[in-house]
Amino acid sequence: MSKQDRPLLLSDLMLLVVAVVWGTSYGVVKSALVFYPVLGLLALRFGITFVMLSPALRSLRHADARTLRGVFIAGVLLFGIFLSETFGVLLTRAANAAFLISLCVVLTPLVEWMLLKRRPGRIEWAAVALSLLGAWLLAGDGAIVLNPGDALILLAALLRALNVCVTKRVMRDSALPPLSVTAVQSGVVAFGSVAVALLFAPHQWQHVPSFVGHEPFWASVFYLVFACTLFAFFAQNYAIKRSSPTRVALLMGSEPAFGALFACLWLGEKISLTAWVGGGLIVVASMLATVRWRKAVTVGVPRASEAAR
Repeated sequence: MSKQDRPLLLSDLMLLVVAVVWGTSYGVVKSALVFYPVLGLLALRFGITFVMLSPALRSLRHADARTLRGVFIAGVLLFGIFLSETFGVLLTRAANAAFLISLCVVLTPLVEWMLLKRRPGRIEWAAVALSLLGAWLLAGDGAIVLNPGDALILLAALLRALNVCVTKRVMRDSALPPLSVTAVQSGVVAFGSVAVALLFAPHQWQHVPSFVGHEPFWASVFYLVFACTLFAFFAQNYAIKRSSPTRVALLMGSEPAFGALFACLWLGEKISLTAWVGGGLIVVASMLATVRWRKAVTVGVPRASEAAR
């Protein structure tokens, strides 16, 4: 493996860990919503994240207006994602949410093609098709009855595809560190949640549960902050800077498999054998996306630099 490939391998591994972490987040969020409403939970989760990352905002002093606008738009998209996703999780099963969000794997190549003018390769399209087949099986032979919560998760999937491509453009055209981008995104989600709660849903703005007697809630909040937000978004932004949006989406395509597994173990939701097969196909599609397919210079004889990989 060459030195040039090592950052890409590191980002790939980080994204696979993010897929595991985000897969568990649906069950954790559903548990936390028992204690606290959606907008309050979002404000708390991203408010803590924003405060912790606020020192990284110093890098914005050297950013131009176009970069700042792009980062802010990425933050607004992220706010839309979590607004749709969290209300969606409240209104549907965690396993349903984990399946439907995986459709961003199918949508991302189309959005990337439209916004970034990069046409995905044949291997990427094959991985997308395999991931879509796995997601269909994961839903139980496609026998999924859509409800308002499912529709919100579908909207979140589309917004995810847009967000990855917008963030890619920002990271490609600027030298902003990933932590600075994560800090801005967290601030937009936190303040956006507070604003929406105060203006449109005052009942969502409630007293924060005390530490005493609400240990499961705070354990969920800290897990969402440190694992699902701080680490996950840093890893995603780090990877987006070094890879294509389609590759990022495919590597995180195993998220629904882990989400279904966690929903089964944590919430007791029933998962069929067909669904497990579908989850396996999604994982295979993610692994397929990590392979760097190259053409050998001489037929049947790879170059030494490629053989070392």
